[in-house]
Order: sequence, then C-alpha cells, then structure tokens
Amino acid sequence: MLYAIISEDVENSLDKRLSARPAHIQRLQGLQNQGRLILAGPHPTIDCEEPGDNGFSGSLIVAEFPSLEEARQWADADPYRESGVYARVTVKPFKQVFPR
Repeated sequence: MLYAIISEDVENSLDKRLSARPAHIQRLQGLQNQGRLILAGPHPTIDCEEPGDNGFSGSLIVAEFPSLEEARQWADADPYRESGVYARVTVKPFKQVFPR
C-alpha cells in the first residue's frame, strides 16, 4: 500500500538539511531502485523552486510499504529526522487516484 510521509521542518533548518542531504537522498534512491517511490521533494518556504537561503518548510514522500508500521519505522530512521531537520512527521495511508 502507498503511504504519505508529511514532514514539517524546524525553524531555520537549511544548514541541517544541507548536512544530512546526501544520506537522505541515498535512502530515497534505495526506495526508487526497489520501484517503491512514487514522489518525493521539499516544500520551499517561498513561491520558487530554488528558494536559496530562504530554505524549505518541510517535505513530502509518497512510497509503497508493506504496512503503516513499516512506513513509520522508515520515516523515523530518516537522516533529516535524526539530525533535527524535522519538527514533526506524519505518516498516513495514501490512495492514488491520478495519474493512473
């Protein structure tokens, strides 16, 4: 089943994000290599794809996991979470309707 992992950053998270980004991307690449990643990306703090020093306010990942508990465990082990980038992480089941 698909799960949405919705994360909200702490204030001024950019330096922490940049430090933990290689490990975060490596984990996402693993999901993609397994064919389980639907989409992933950050939420810029301003209306711009490259917000520069303004940074990001959070992230969204939609991926396939065997269960809600396994999706939560995966999210809990995210390098961004471990390095203090995220203030809060919500994991919920997701039903994809479009695109098909």
